[in-house]
Amino acid sequence: MLKITLPLRLQLSLVIVLGTALLKYDAWLCLGVYGAVALFWAGFLRVPILQLAGLLGTELIFLSFMALPLGWERASFLLMRSLVCLVTMNSFLLTLPPHSFGIAMKSLPVPAPIKANLLLAGQYLEILLDQVKQMQRSAQLRGLNGASGWLRYTSAAMIGALYLRSLDRAERVYTAMVIRGYNGELPIDAIFRLKERFALLVAWAMATVLTITSYKI
Repeated sequence: MLKITLPLRLQLSLVIVLGTALLKYDAWLCLGVYGAVALFWAGFLRVPILQLAGLLGTELIFLSFMALPLGWERASFLLMRSLVCLVTMNSFLLTLPPHSFGIAMKSLPVPAPIKANLLLAGQYLEILLDQVKQMQRSAQLRGLNGASGWLRYTSAAMIGALYLRSLDRAERVYTAMVIRGYNGELPIDAIFRLKERFALLVAWAMATVLTITSYKI
């Protein structure tokens, strides 16, 4: 697999997502092209299929409740367009190395406070997932195997304990960041090389042409 830096990986993912999101309604042919690109992107990043399928299933269930009241024809297009966007971004997130979200985010042209909030949110999500895995292992050691056992274990009290444990650890992580010199700025650079800029320019040009074409079909 070709080596792609994290900022470029994020930018290319955003090209696919934004191009898909701006498609004209009922432009199935262009959506199919974006779908093929999203599947290629997932294969190129070597995303874990089972984890991707699990995330997509959960996300599409919630989206279907919002889309189905719009009518079957409109809902089907919206769901497929959402599926393409979710495949793209989930592929990026699932193949992101630990604690490297800030490196990828550095290249985004957004204000520094927003980047800092996104960085802390990403750190908190990693902590939360780690705490969930620890609770799952504790449940298995206590003989609560399978989905039903896990549901019995995660009562309201345990969900509250999960929140408190993850919040406490998040505070300790933030304190450690401050002690090590964190002042709201990400101490990293995300400068694209000439080849990366060219690849990004070509991707934006192709996405722009394809999206504009959807309004002329």
